[in-house]
Amino acid sequence: MNPPSSLAAAADFSSLHPEIIDSHILTRLDGPALASAACCSTALRRHSSHHSLWFNTCLSTWPSTASPRLTQLISTFPGGGPRAFFSHAFPLLSDRPLSHPSSAPPPPELLSAVDIHYDGKLIFSKLHSTETGTDWFRCSPFRVDLLEPKGVVPTAVKNASAAADGDTRAGILKGMTLSWILIDPVGRRAANISTHEAVSVQRHWLTGEMQARFASIVGGVQCGIVVTCGGEMVMEVEVKVKEVRLEIEDMDGKHLNGKESLVILQGALEGEKGTGRNRVQEGRHRYRVFEQMKRERRERERRREGDWDMLCVAFGVSIFLYFCCYFL
Repeated sequence: MNPPSSLAAAADFSSLHPEIIDSHILTRLDGPALASAACCSTALRRHSSHHSLWFNTCLSTWPSTASPRLTQLISTFPGGGPRAFFSHAFPLLSDRPLSHPSSAPPPPELLSAVDIHYDGKLIFSKLHSTETGTDWFRCSPFRVDLLEPKGVVPTAVKNASAAADGDTRAGILKGMTLSWILIDPVGRRAANISTHEAVSVQRHWLTGEMQARFASIVGGVQCGIVVTCGGEMVMEVEVKVKEVRLEIEDMDGKHLNGKESLVILQGALEGEKGTGRNRVQEGRHRYRVFEQMKRERRERERRREGDWDMLCVAFGVSIFLYFCCYFL
């Protein structure tokens, strides 16, 4: 028997009851697959445009969107409500430098919808509000902390044979994924400033705690999300999340203040978004390039300072010899 033609297959699909398509087929798709399905046919585009379907997709992808305030806000996003929100929040940000500052007034508030998964299980979810209109925010170094100073999020990893090995513990932290969606509630814009998976995992030189960094390169600066973890070896490796923070630093390693950071974040919210494909690999590549540029910049600065020091020494020696010859 000859295989059915594409036209016949489409006819067979269209003959399915709408309830089967809506409740038993499309609900099993994740966001990218659902967006791809909407491009296949007019019928699928119509079925996949339901707000409830995209609301459930956003909720399953980012549990922090279950907040009543955020649910109401997502429904008002221009261009499709929850579908438009997903298209804003899923892709990796563009790393192109900002061509010009935004002409829109800065938002008086920024919302952060943050979700951390560990080995596929949700361990942390929070909606955090940051006021941007105060003098303290504009002049102080930009930093958003999601945990209280003594707050911890315990995560047990059943690995009795791991032992207290730094490389093993770093490998354990690579099972962590993080999403940090930044939202402008006034302008109805959103952007995910996390790379989903860590771009680096390092041990802190002083405390010995492990730090997983999720860093996006935006406008020539680094939006660095740092998750600090400590733990004790018992019958299993217990990793405790002790700190979740967001900072922004430039190529020289200088932390930007709130006013400077707001310009960068506003540009990220209004800027181009990618497709979401290979976002982890692309994010790690951008981070490696950024770190390499930082090292080269520091090396050039050291050489410049060395040359200047040599010039000063030579000038001082010349003055000393001149006076010696003049007076002797």
